[in-house]
Amino acid sequence: MGGIGHTSISPAVASDGAGQARKRNAGMAGLDSSPGSIDDVEEVENRDEKRRQPVKRACNECRQQKLRCDVVQDPWTDCSRCRRLKLECKIESNFKRVGKRSRNAEMEREIIELRKQIASVQSGSVGQQQSHLPSAQQTPKQENPSNQVSPARAYQTPSAMSAADQFMGSHEAVASLLDLRSGYDGSSYMRNGNQHFKRIEDVAVVPERVTELFDLFFTYYHPFLPFLDREQSPEEYYTVSPLLFWTIISVGARRYQPDPNLLNSLAGPVTRLVWSTLADVPQSYHVVKALCLLCSWPFPTSSTSTDPTFMLCGLMIQIAMQLGLHRPSHTQDFSKYRVELVEEELRDKVRTWATCNIVAQRVATGYGQPPCTLYDWTLSSQESMDPNFKLPESIRHRLDIEKFCDKVTKALYTNRRDPVGLCGSQERSTLTSLLSRDLDELETQLKPHNDYITDLYLRASNLHLHLSAFFDDFTAKDYRERLLSLFFAATTFLEAAMKLQTQVGPMLSNTPYYIYQMMVAGGCTLLKLCKSFFASHIDMDYAKGLFNRTIWAIRSVSVISNDLPERLAEVLAQMWKLGSTPSPKPPPDSVEMDDSLMLKVRCRMSMSLLFDSVWRWREDTRTKGRNIEGDSLTYLKNPTNPDSNADSSASSSVGPPRTSPGLATGDPSLAPALLPQSNMGVQSGNNIGSLPSGFMEPNYEVFDPLNWLLDGLVDLPYPYSVSGMEAQGIA
Repeated sequence: MGGIGHTSISPAVASDGAGQARKRNAGMAGLDSSPGSIDDVEEVENRDEKRRQPVKRACNECRQQKLRCDVVQDPWTDCSRCRRLKLECKIESNFKRVGKRSRNAEMEREIIELRKQIASVQSGSVGQQQSHLPSAQQTPKQENPSNQVSPARAYQTPSAMSAADQFMGSHEAVASLLDLRSGYDGSSYMRNGNQHFKRIEDVAVVPERVTELFDLFFTYYHPFLPFLDREQSPEEYYTVSPLLFWTIISVGARRYQPDPNLLNSLAGPVTRLVWSTLADVPQSYHVVKALCLLCSWPFPTSSTSTDPTFMLCGLMIQIAMQLGLHRPSHTQDFSKYRVELVEEELRDKVRTWATCNIVAQRVATGYGQPPCTLYDWTLSSQESMDPNFKLPESIRHRLDIEKFCDKVTKALYTNRRDPVGLCGSQERSTLTSLLSRDLDELETQLKPHNDYITDLYLRASNLHLHLSAFFDDFTAKDYRERLLSLFFAATTFLEAAMKLQTQVGPMLSNTPYYIYQMMVAGGCTLLKLCKSFFASHIDMDYAKGLFNRTIWAIRSVSVISNDLPERLAEVLAQMWKLGSTPSPKPPPDSVEMDDSLMLKVRCRMSMSLLFDSVWRWREDTRTKGRNIEGDSLTYLKNPTNPDSNADSSASSSVGPPRTSPGLATGDPSLAPALLPQSNMGVQSGNNIGSLPSGFMEPNYEVFDPLNWLLDGLVDLPYPYSVSGMEAQGIA
């Protein structure tokens, strides 16, 4: 039997030398002496074979993530992770992990190849796509031959594209794969000729609208902060920074007449793009440019608690310093990679750093907070320095103005020996006189190159200086002179602001947020002085007229209904009505001074006046028990006229309701002048004449228009909800 058994297995054993060796070892141990020895040999062989092959203890999914796996193979039971995530739990002997970097690199290569395929197919498919457009979409072309889509279709959401498939060619399945990389739905992919729509989330803007919005930005907004290159195309801006591109689009859309809802639709997506970009470290220095624009023209909001401007301003400075913009010639010290200095890029970084400090100083002044600026060697004004560090005159002059504002803040509001940082009364008077001389020298220096916008910033710095008079003791010997200087500073600044609308063009409604803040401070100054003993020293008819124009000018700055400019304009008008009416003008020498002009809010530097005025208005409103809630909607439709003695806002309205936030229809003296003028500081272009000169107001729903600046002043029963406004954008 042993021979038979040996013969029967010899072919199998002969095929494997290792098997023969194992057989001989088994025979020597006496395993071939019994009929069961063959089975024992096979069992040993199987055991050794299993020992040679590694045991798969984890499923494919857990091995990919390098996680502990509790899969049971016999009997098979899916691991807990695959069950929880509803994954296919399996073990494959040939499975290999795929690294994320190699996978992303492969996807990038595939995307580049797909883009090339789309570009080659696109040229031949455009004519076919346009011929298949429905008649409803061909009609706007006839009405507006300069654009391929009507103004109403300048941007669309996927839900509004009922005929999206009409834009789809045979290669759109490939295009949809590209959209997956950006998180977009391939079904909303659109095309306009040989160019693609620019899109952020569900908002798409056609190339013609992009060009028009860029023209609006560089014509009406860029003169207030001239640091970008007008010669660069929108596509170039998008390439260096999508955030900068969409920020320019958002600023240009603030008063976009063909589609007033565009700013509303961009608020949420662009805001989310801001925070997602800031979370991706490190950033490009072009992101700093975008933050400069966002801090100068923030998205509209109706509450100071939801305004992120001051926070973004701090991030702007910190990102700029992290990237080494304050040492642009030593960028290598702030990068782990080798950096090749290019002169044009070096000059651009110097301009960006200067603009960054200009914006940071304006934000700090307007919000009544300490500045986070850094005026170092890079921003010095020496003529013998490297020519790459020499700033353009338009930026250098405004930088000098903001340096003066920084000097005022540090001299008057950073006393370490005072709890709120104020310098002493006697010291303040001396410092104010010295700073006034410095301002006169600066004005003389800038006068030969001055324009309307630079002069406006100069007047704003003068107002910032003299607002410290409200902290003076009324018993000081020069108290009247200080108040008179303050009155002059307020009136000259407000008159300079009105010139933008009456002599320059429709520019007042496009001013940065800082100018609006200073206009509110100027209006509060007139209000406080005219309702005090100081009224005997001023021309009340002129002061009343200027205050009324200021109210309507602030209302013209409003971008949407019920935003902060419109709210504060209404507050100023009601404060004028609630205040006591000055008695007949007595001789100035017979008027006794009192402490009625002293401020209770003292920690917001020059802007303490604004917060103090709102605080007093709240107290007066509560004391007199006025039923503001019942007239909340009426105030918005019929703004309060400060010259009216009636208590009802409905009876105190001036003229028709406001139909445009860009035009002060309530005050005919603020009718806009024609554009352009050479002294405005705006470079004229061939397309300026085609830009819209009037603006239409969006049709938003309105809610409690008197829940003003400091949140919770008046608790009204209406929730904060603006129709169509995204909560994350302006809430």
